[in-house]
Amino acid sequence: MRASKGELNHLKFGLYHRYEALLEPCRRAEAKHTIVSATMLGCHWFVIYGSYALSFWYSIGLVQESRVSGGHYSPSIIMVVFFNVFMGALSLANIAPFVESFNCARSAAVDIFEVIERKSKLDPLSQDGLRPTTVTGHLEFHDVKFEYPSRCDVPVLQGLSLKVQPGQTVAIVGSSGCGKSTCIQLLQRFYDPSQGKVTLDSVDVRSLNIGWLRDQIGVVGQEPVLFATTIEENIRYGRDGISFEDVVAAAKQANAHDFVMKLPQQYQTEVGDRGTQMSGGQKQRLAIARVLVKKPKVLLLDEATSALDNQSESVVQAALDEARQGRTTIIVAHRLTTIRSADVIVALKDGRAEEMGTHDELMAKRGLYHSLVTAQLNSAATPSYDVFPLNEEDQTLLLWKLLDMVRGEWLYIALGVLGSVIAGSTYPAFAVVIGDVLGVR
Repeated sequence: MRASKGELNHLKFGLYHRYEALLEPCRRAEAKHTIVSATMLGCHWFVIYGSYALSFWYSIGLVQESRVSGGHYSPSIIMVVFFNVFMGALSLANIAPFVESFNCARSAAVDIFEVIERKSKLDPLSQDGLRPTTVTGHLEFHDVKFEYPSRCDVPVLQGLSLKVQPGQTVAIVGSSGCGKSTCIQLLQRFYDPSQGKVTLDSVDVRSLNIGWLRDQIGVVGQEPVLFATTIEENIRYGRDGISFEDVVAAAKQANAHDFVMKLPQQYQTEVGDRGTQMSGGQKQRLAIARVLVKKPKVLLLDEATSALDNQSESVVQAALDEARQGRTTIIVAHRLTTIRSADVIVALKDGRAEEMGTHDELMAKRGLYHSLVTAQLNSAATPSYDVFPLNEEDQTLLLWKLLDMVRGEWLYIALGVLGSVIAGSTYPAFAVVIGDVLGVR
């Protein structure tokens, strides 16, 4: 045990010294930078105050000479010229920081303008494409392969084939990066597959009008987006031309009506910027109501309850169960306990459908899905921490401890305070000098 402890201490101190050695070049570079910056700042103020002193010295000579020879220089004229020149020079000097900010903005704007000027292959405002009169909600992935444009060398989907019948609920599970959310994005045509195709009612989504396609799809994500307006208006954003009765019906279906009616302004309550006045569960239920008022044929749930606590999750999950009735629903879930009632569960691995079946069927197979469920159930519970209030005595001790920690820096602190006093006294001294010049003392 002693040998192990000694080896551990040696390892800790060895890592400390290695880390300190790696930081040493940064420390030296920062010290040089600080010295240069301090020197430049000192020279800057030396030039300013030196020019003040030189101007006053020369001006006093002009005034004295004018009094002897009857010239036209007087203290008032000197002060007018002095302040005009130096205020103008100071204003010109103050342009420098803004020029630097402007140049930084120009550099940063290059990437922004590239995005603005880039023409996407998928134009949501385009009028091209098919607009079928009826939609049943039959979805299918035909040997789909896909990789993101920014990472063309990293395949995400590698031959995914999947059928979703109208009105069926399909849950997609898997480890992080297996392509779950990518399936949701391909259905909305945020991207097109590099190989294979995605179809809606046996029609390739690439031949459909993008705006029409997205009108048939309702999406509830992990982070609901609410606008800084009333609850009613936020729900109305789901579809144009709906009545207040439609808003209330959607809220009831989303289990949001009861808490809305308890608010002082009810449906006229302001939700705040990005819904800051609402809890996480309330925001999610309002987002569900906004989707339901749209009456979509296809419902996509992307980690819709993963950011909620257990109490809020149960309420929101009940609303989601109600929302998916009679609709083709695809669920991407992190908490596997929320998808047990799905008609089909698809377990993805390396961009392929590793397993398909109901919850009971996949658990009986003891394969990928079984391992995911078991790992989640066996995950350690979140540890709880006791919170102890900090009383005044503890705060006093903490202050003295902080002062003791900077004990080696007292000389620098004293010099800084002295310099601050001197710098602060220059303005009163300047006022005294001005008073002497103008003869008001």
